Amino acid sequence: MGAALVHGLLRAGRQASSIVVCETSSQRRAELSSLFPNVAVTAEMPQCNEAIIAVKPADACNAGASAVAAGAERLVSIAAGVRIKALREACGSDVRIIRAMPNTPATVGRAATAMSPDAECSAADRQWASELLSSVGSVFEIPEAMMDAFTGLVGSGPAYVFYVAEALRDAAVAEGFDPSTSSDIVAKMLSGAVALLEQQPDDAVGLRAKVTSPNGTTAAGVAALEEHHLRDALVAAVRAATRRSKELGNA
Repeated sequence: MGAALVHGLLRAGRQASSIVVCETSSQRRAELSSLFPNVAVTAEMPQCNEAIIAVKPADACNAGASAVAAGAERLVSIAAGVRIKALREACGSDVRIIRAMPNTPATVGRAATAMSPDAECSAADRQWASELLSSVGSVFEIPEAMMDAFTGLVGSGPAYVFYVAEALRDAAVAEGFDPSTSSDIVAKMLSGAVALLEQQPDDAVGLRAKVTSPNGTTAAGVAALEEHHLRDALVAAVRAATRRSKELGNA
């Protein structure tokens, strides 16, 4: 996700010379240096005014404290489940903190990202964070209390879609399509449906109704989904992922 953010910042016009990536793994440093030839990649935290914390949750507080020790006055943390309170305790009272949660479509510039600024953040801090995060997609400012639910729905959500895509591909193969064609037609179908939904994001019910003629093929398919409780399964998935996000944050 950190690499996706660097890609996004460069696409958005940020000068490579203004970005420094700190990476402790020598193998990963070599990979990042090859991926971003004009961006400095270091093993030690450089002097900085601001930093993005894009590490494993267990390392987030130490990384944040290191950035503050190197001069950072504001931080964006994308470490899953790590509360602002924990970062504040590790980093001290003189830094402004924004907690954020992008999802994996960030790698193609189509993320849906939540951000939650702490009480010390100014309008300028919010704008700074929003501009950084919008380099990889859309940004929604939400209360931190809603971050676990956002993680369960949107952070984990692409996996739910991919799971549905797997099932539809398998259904296509079962109906006689070859695997390659099955994967392609499912991806195109999902892409087209999403494009329609983006035009009318508040009308999923209406869009479904337009496709579902009484006693037609779609009606038969939707009835089968209801019979097998797909809606309940998706709600349960979001609740389970939200609950796990809360557990990780309290660990």
